[in-house]
Amino acid sequence: MSTTDDAGANTAGANTTGGTGETRRLRWVEPAALAGVITHDITLFRRYWPSTSFSAVVEPTIYLLAFGWGFGSLVSVVAGYRYVEFLGTGVVASAVLFASAFASMFQTFVRRTYQKLYGAVLAAPVDVPEIVLGEALWIAAKAGVYGCAPLLVAIAFGLDPTPGMLVIPFVGFLTGLGFGLFGIWTSALVPSIDSFSYIISGVLTPLFLVAGTFFPVSELPGWARALSWANPLYHCVELVRDAAFGFAPLTDLGHLGALGVFAGIMWLLAVRSMRRRLID
Repeated sequence: MSTTDDAGANTAGANTTGGTGETRRLRWVEPAALAGVITHDITLFRRYWPSTSFSAVVEPTIYLLAFGWGFGSLVSVVAGYRYVEFLGTGVVASAVLFASAFASMFQTFVRRTYQKLYGAVLAAPVDVPEIVLGEALWIAAKAGVYGCAPLLVAIAFGLDPTPGMLVIPFVGFLTGLGFGLFGIWTSALVPSIDSFSYIISGVLTPLFLVAGTFFPVSELPGWARALSWANPLYHCVELVRDAAFGFAPLTDLGHLGALGVFAGIMWLLAVRSMRRRLID
């Protein structure tokens, strides 16, 4: 945990003096400090990327193969699409979720509680917002890449590639950013690592099941369809499908706005909770 001196050196309102003797007020997020956090993550990732990539890519792909072959043999068309196409585009959101929320929850908790990494980082000219944003941006970048794996499998099974699919990594990035910040926020709330079971079973699993991945949200009761707009994963699924089958500009702007609002709220909550854990 950072000491009081560390907090005083890193909190907002601090100044720095350049080589010219001029005093410059530090910004809330300093680009150099942010780059240092991301560089640290990249350096670590080079050591364990095979295992992380394997789990992030293979798990959603197994969903695609199992449901696409199994259930797909019973139901050929869903919501006007071949089931393998419907499922293949939906599982992209699941891959993003697994690569962002799950990774950020456990990774952040271990680094903060057991490794005491963030306390050491705060001894450098790095503040809590830079730690949170740096971790979240790197997690989001990985989620955007990993989310493409099920899509490539679906293409191998007959999904026609379209130019719109080029935006899917960016959709995965924005969704991963929100869920990465969600994971960081919850990691600062739980008293122990075992408590993540409540979040996984009580929050993430319901979001995953009613996001429109395996069946159309339109088949749900009216109240459940209305609540789907509060599910960020639903917006990711809809954007991915529209990217693959044809954009609906006004509706898609609404989906993008919902993901942006989700990321913004999670950013504020993550910074506040992590500051309380590391400094206050």
